[in-house]
Amino acid sequence: MQSELNGRLRNTNLPYSKGLMPVFEAVINSIEAIEERNLTEQKALSDYSIKLEIDRLEQLEIDPKPGPRPEGEIRGFRITDNGVGFTDKNWESFGTLDSLHKVEKGCRGIGRLMWLKAFDNAVVRSVYIEDGEVKRRNFSFNINKEVHNQPADSGRSAEIGTVVELLGFKEPFASATHKTLEKIASGLLEHCLWYFIRAEGVPEITVSDNLDSIGLFELFEAHMHNSSASETIRLKQRTFEITHVKVRVDRNKAHTLGYCASGRLVREENITSKIPGLYRAITDTGGQFTYMAYLISDYLDEQVTTERVSFNISEDVEGLFVENEISYSDIRAAVYPRIAKYLEADLEEVLSDGRERVETFVSTTAPKYRPLLSYMPSERLAVDPSVSDKELDLLLHREVFEVEQDILREGHELLSDVMDYEDYTDRLADYMDKVTDLRQSDLANYVAHRRVIIDLLEFAIKRQGNGQFVREDVIHELIVPMRATSADSEYQRQNLWLVDERLAFHHFLASDLPLTSNPTTGSESTTEPDIATIRVFENPLLVGEGGVQQASITVIEIKRPMREGYQAGESEAKDPILQSLGYLRRLREGACTVQGRPIPNAERIPGFVYVLADLTKSLVDCCKMHQLQATSDGMGYFGYHRDESYNAYIQVISFDGLVQSAKERNRAFFDTLGLPAT
Repeated sequence: MQSELNGRLRNTNLPYSKGLMPVFEAVINSIEAIEERNLTEQKALSDYSIKLEIDRLEQLEIDPKPGPRPEGEIRGFRITDNGVGFTDKNWESFGTLDSLHKVEKGCRGIGRLMWLKAFDNAVVRSVYIEDGEVKRRNFSFNINKEVHNQPADSGRSAEIGTVVELLGFKEPFASATHKTLEKIASGLLEHCLWYFIRAEGVPEITVSDNLDSIGLFELFEAHMHNSSASETIRLKQRTFEITHVKVRVDRNKAHTLGYCASGRLVREENITSKIPGLYRAITDTGGQFTYMAYLISDYLDEQVTTERVSFNISEDVEGLFVENEISYSDIRAAVYPRIAKYLEADLEEVLSDGRERVETFVSTTAPKYRPLLSYMPSERLAVDPSVSDKELDLLLHREVFEVEQDILREGHELLSDVMDYEDYTDRLADYMDKVTDLRQSDLANYVAHRRVIIDLLEFAIKRQGNGQFVREDVIHELIVPMRATSADSEYQRQNLWLVDERLAFHHFLASDLPLTSNPTTGSESTTEPDIATIRVFENPLLVGEGGVQQASITVIEIKRPMREGYQAGESEAKDPILQSLGYLRRLREGACTVQGRPIPNAERIPGFVYVLADLTKSLVDCCKMHQLQATSDGMGYFGYHRDESYNAYIQVISFDGLVQSAKERNRAFFDTLGLPAT
């Protein structure tokens, strides 16, 4: 060997449960040897044969019991074929690790190393033709002497072919391996299944022990052939053929998609769980089975690498080549729906059981997900009915995140679309209902909801695609639903925390409603404050010379982003600060509780005014006229109006300041959940 054999064996991995893999690979070698011989003979491959014989340790039964006879321990295997044999070229290849002799068949040149991982010794006897002469080549291969005893005598009467004996089945490979003839034959069929499906066919293969034999053609017909089907699809002007196969021989094998080129399986992908309902073994009228799909195409033949162990295909394609170049993502997008359609009837029960599993889990264990189930696509809720509570909880948590992203995208589209007012109002109400459900799921979702609302507010205050800024009612609806009170169900989707967390605590709130309809004031004015609240204290506070504080009133006025044209002190219509103070003065008139009980000293109730607007030059002039002070961050103004008719704390907040303040106040929550804070 032209390499250090001991070192290579130490670095060659073979799980104990895969002890038959070297045997199966030896059978594949025999198939390839027959294909090589047939290049000159041009016969049907089924005219050739391969025999796999199981050598068992004989068992002595003194008192035979009724029933099936126990299988004897396996000592080794013998593989006999009538292929081309160990010609000089094949012999040279065998003596070189990592040989490239058969790379066109997808061979990696290390298969024979597997022989010595699981067996003590390999003995090879081969008859071949070289330069018109029939020759023999006999040798042994083991870890101690590597390759030895290799006479090359001539002979004219022997049949062309090779016998490979794998002797001394090592522990614990032997103990971990299936021992019955049926299991071994089924495992071999699965390993070389593609050769039975492909158009070129396969030699006749027989598996036997000292008691019985099984032909793989018959096994294939009984277990596979009646369940296979083919169909053709077009993808970017190229044709692909999919062969669907139901494998009943190994229920533990993953469902796979195989990519084939030039008659050989080159690449396999595990598609378990990639198709809704395709989990582990599934069942049809004939029993349990594992699904396999094989894909062939001229495109795959063109893209296979020189070594035929992979394809020159990208995972995704973008840019200039997206119209013509085909990626793995393109192939899956075209093939997966066809697989789902082929298995539709078989997966129906699994999908139904999966939906019932989700419903039961949400109803009995995790009701926090109930409000959001209706927003999750049904295909994303197709779960394995046997999934654990932990795995299902993690899956639903991930789906909640996807719902959040979908809602955020919908919000961006809602704010950027140009539409008529009626359509806009309906869509906005529907959208806010979704956001409300998102918020109600649990505390974590509520924090994520805050992240979404802040992002939407930040997007809303920017210039939109049409070159304009959104109307003030868009921002108003984000903070509190319009034309609603705190007694209405719509109020539940309020986000007053954007302005001040304390605003959530109030006795009554009215949003965009005339003062005449507000039960907490006796004012007859028809003016409509954007947001007005009254807070009544159950335990009045002693506030000094002013006496006892029974209540407080808050007014929030919202203006369109980047609005200009304010005129300081001219009128309530031109000065938003003066406008808000006017609302406050009117709300004090006959102030009372919702139940109609008057509030003492109503004219002296403390007032709080918030004006939400961009700090344009004309608004800054208004702030200065009312003697307000700029905040240290330059994003707002604040002050106190001492006039006894107003008696109000005033805060003018720019939209940038509103966003920045909301982020800072929620940063700790975002960090805890791993959400971006900027």
